[in-house]
Amino acid sequence: MPRKTWRAALAAYASPSTLVLLLLGFAAGLPYMLVFSTLSVWLREAGVARETIGYASLIGLAYAFKWVWSPLLDQWRLPLLGKLGRRRSWLVLSQALVILGLIGMGFCDPQKHLSWLIAIAVVVAFASATQDIAVDAYRLEIADDSRQAALAASYMSGYRVAALLATAGALFFAEGFGSTGFNYKHAAWTGTYVLFGALMVPALLTTLFMREPPVPLRTQLQAGRYTFMHQLMSVFVLIILLVSVPAMFTQLYNTDFAGVLFGDMSPLDLLLEDRAFLRAILYTLLTGLCLSAMGRRGLAPVLTPINDFILRYRWQALLLLGLIATYRMSDTVMGVMANVFYIDQGFTKDQIASVSKIFGLIMTLVGAGMGGLLIVRFGILPILFIGGVASAGTNLLFVMLADMGPNLQMLVVTISLDNFSSGLATSAFVAYLSSLTNLKFSATQYALLSSIMLLLPRLMGGYSGVLVEKFGYHSFFLITALLGVPTLILIALHWFQESRREGPTPTPEPAAAPVSEES
Repeated sequence: MPRKTWRAALAAYASPSTLVLLLLGFAAGLPYMLVFSTLSVWLREAGVARETIGYASLIGLAYAFKWVWSPLLDQWRLPLLGKLGRRRSWLVLSQALVILGLIGMGFCDPQKHLSWLIAIAVVVAFASATQDIAVDAYRLEIADDSRQAALAASYMSGYRVAALLATAGALFFAEGFGSTGFNYKHAAWTGTYVLFGALMVPALLTTLFMREPPVPLRTQLQAGRYTFMHQLMSVFVLIILLVSVPAMFTQLYNTDFAGVLFGDMSPLDLLLEDRAFLRAILYTLLTGLCLSAMGRRGLAPVLTPINDFILRYRWQALLLLGLIATYRMSDTVMGVMANVFYIDQGFTKDQIASVSKIFGLIMTLVGAGMGGLLIVRFGILPILFIGGVASAGTNLLFVMLADMGPNLQMLVVTISLDNFSSGLATSAFVAYLSSLTNLKFSATQYALLSSIMLLLPRLMGGYSGVLVEKFGYHSFFLITALLGVPTLILIALHWFQESRREGPTPTPEPAAAPVSEES
């Protein structure tokens, strides 16, 4: 990517698209927090058991698996609403469902209609995840790679403000309307959720009036290859495959093969009495059916975007996927235990809330904005590398804080720099993922790549408590900083390959002597 002037870099924030992404980011942040974080507080205040609240948190899985139905948004135009265009039609549908869903949630009292409340929350989660897919695809299609970080920074600003409003703000409104931990009032939560449903309306109006990205002819031809029923069937087949493969290995692990090997039971007894073995056979048959020639034909709408990515990058796809899977490892694993660490250090909840919410939010937005500016000026890979160094390096500040005790000034410095680096790294990473996608499959490929980005860090984050118990906070934060080293190596390799592909800048040849007209 050629370098641009600082004036051109600042101009990336001056386009109408930046304001559109700000409002769409706000619309994305509201429902996510209302069905994931704030809902848990509401349920607990209503007296719902902790176990039930834990199960209700699984609603958030809709966001982790949004890539499963993302091909529908790439390859199928909605009836009636389809006149608005491929991206705007899905946005209008998803935003309308979110608005109606939030209002519907508000009128469900968890003490009387808990099942209905959870069911509507599931609809809101799927509609919100669909909105995320459509927004990401829209962002990819309205600007080139150099402007993606600026648009991502604008989106992140709206998202973070909405997240703060939908968590701390929602609790403030619910308490202001009369519901407290000692005096639960359903009407207060009804007013809160209806209010947030109304706050989604500006985003819906924005979608109706913003321009639809142009659809290249090749994309139109690609979208016409599969019927809606074929696309829908591919989603169902993929869901069956995702369920049956892990279930097959789980049931095989629970099967009593040892009894057959040691002669305690016959193979016939295993077949007739071991239910785990029968379930393993069933899941094996389902897996085989999904991977058969017929199943692969059914999966074609889902597999086509994946095949496109592999064919474009070939063996280099492994390097890219490794980079994507590990880039957010350092700060994500550390972040799981961050709030617990603050409490264990002796900071008060007021100190944690004020520093993390005020300084943290401001520095995240400043970091994201700076990332968008620097990428337009210097290109994606240099800033991606700097973001990786900063994300891992700021974990060393937590090492220092762990040795200093409840030092408030150090807490402010640590959270400020950590959030700044997180915002910078996120905007750089969004721009990088955007540069890897094919606009013919923008919704599917970006949803899949962003899911890969979260998978390994989330799994590793589940063991963060074990690491703290075993090694202590000092060593834990040092380990999380070292987790960023493999990513930096992968970025350096990718950067080296890209520079070799571009080659050195050719030196201009001396001008030839002018040729006279007579010759």
